[in-house]
Amino acid sequence: MKKTSFYKSIALATVIAVGGLTACQKYLDVAPISQFDNEAVFSHVSNATLAVLGAYDLLSGDPTYGIRISMYYPYDTDEMMTSGSLDNGRRGIARYNLLAGNTELASSWNALYQGIERANLCIAQIPKMAQYNNGTATEQRELRRLHGEALTLRAQYYLELIRTWGDVPAPMTPSYTQTDLFLAKEDRDKVYDSLLEDLRVAADMLPWRTEAGARNERITKGAAKALRARMALYRGGFSLRRDTRQMERRADFAKYYQIARDETFAIMQRRDQHTLNANFETLFKQFVNGMQPDPAGEIMFEVGSAGGSAQSDSKLGYYNGPRLDAASRFGQGGGGINPLPTYFYAFDSTDTRRDVTITLYQVAANNNKSPQRLTTITDGKFRRDWRGTLLPGTAQNLGYNWPIIRFADVLLMFAEAENELKNGPTAEAIAAFEEVRKRAFRGNLNRVGTTPTTKAAFFDAIVNERYLEFGGEGIRKYDLIRWNLLKTKIDEAKANLTDLLNARGRYANVPQYIYWRQNGEEYQLFSSLYRPSPSTGQITGWTRVDWRQNVTATYITSIAQYFTPNKSELFPINQQALDANPNLKQDYGY
Repeated sequence: MKKTSFYKSIALATVIAVGGLTACQKYLDVAPISQFDNEAVFSHVSNATLAVLGAYDLLSGDPTYGIRISMYYPYDTDEMMTSGSLDNGRRGIARYNLLAGNTELASSWNALYQGIERANLCIAQIPKMAQYNNGTATEQRELRRLHGEALTLRAQYYLELIRTWGDVPAPMTPSYTQTDLFLAKEDRDKVYDSLLEDLRVAADMLPWRTEAGARNERITKGAAKALRARMALYRGGFSLRRDTRQMERRADFAKYYQIARDETFAIMQRRDQHTLNANFETLFKQFVNGMQPDPAGEIMFEVGSAGGSAQSDSKLGYYNGPRLDAASRFGQGGGGINPLPTYFYAFDSTDTRRDVTITLYQVAANNNKSPQRLTTITDGKFRRDWRGTLLPGTAQNLGYNWPIIRFADVLLMFAEAENELKNGPTAEAIAAFEEVRKRAFRGNLNRVGTTPTTKAAFFDAIVNERYLEFGGEGIRKYDLIRWNLLKTKIDEAKANLTDLLNARGRYANVPQYIYWRQNGEEYQLFSSLYRPSPSTGQITGWTRVDWRQNVTATYITSIAQYFTPNKSELFPINQQALDANPNLKQDYGY
């Protein structure tokens, strides 16, 4: 089901307490929702469905997964970086030079709280409906599903707030029921614990995917359980604490690894509902860019995008992906996200994920492809030239959905949690880990390698496998934070890039230049990307492009340039919200 329109006519009160969506004096003029309004909206199952769809609506659009949360907030890391020079917008985020007045912060904060407000309203009202306990069996089942969806949506909105800003105000009831709208920050552990319980309850009320009769744009049982596992790993992982301004992990972390282990294990027992697609390229080319239903249910929950506007669509494939000339048959797009050269070379040459995750080419006005320089290669899981129905021209919204969570994540979360709890990988953990790797090396299983069997080595293998599996999906940065490895991996990437610059160690054979020529609309390389350049400076009939030559000391310095440990793991709160709420304070050295 592609999203067409969501219910937006509910007269929701402004969430001034937590976001400053309007000026304070404007808020005083906003009347709360009346009892009559609630009764009208939540009088029928169909109306309640529209209300819950309205809570979904804030997932899409520019402020959230349409571009900012999906493509601005997760970079720079050891995986990918935002293109361009430092500014007070997306590049300020990427280089960790964040200011409270950054233009890309306020709208996301506001939208997430709008989503919470809508979910809160549904959570409060749906159980009060007469049909919830006294309706037909169908009505009761559908209302419990809606209730479970609303609980899960609220948890997802809060997860984004907490992993981005740390401790935040956390209203759990609609704003019209609150006597004090100027809320202070709440301890994230308490919020996480409350949400984990909500997700447990929600999963019991939700149908499995095949019972729901809809695509993965609506939350089902497997998605709620997977999201509960993800949240449990954040709760059990490291995070930057307000009181100490240090990255810390609580002593009871194993309790939350157990939740993650149990939830992922339960999902893995239902392969009739969710499993891996056999082909990694097909997953993204056909089921994401091609906008076809995913029959395996690997994409467990995705943000629906439609309508061709900044409010309800995404800029996936326009902002990111390969650079495409507007005059080409594919339309304009790409270039906003650049994989690090060391990320490209982290893949085995036979790993099928490499050429899906990373694009080496650009497309000219005449539709011809040509290779890009090594520091300007682009991410590749969302690309306009893979769109099922081509959309020529300069339209920015392509209708691509953003995958929130995949079954591959379930397998690797299970392996990670099992390893931690059992003090080393069990046979089940190794099998889950190798299932992901074997899909990656489809056709070349002899290159899968030997799985480590000690706790530390298996953990390192998980860290690396998630690096390769989820590139460009907005996951790496937050994984590294919960493991307290973000600074370590940024430094490691820069050291590796310095080795690449100087053709040292594992990068000794990376060519200084590559040579190519046109072959129809495609291009042909003269030699391997894993062998030194030919000794001659030019080759007749072939065009030379800087490859290793394109990596410079200045480029290396620019990656995550201003990252400061025990500060940069979280964002500052935007100035608009601080001005609106006197009980909201800046922390973490901002």
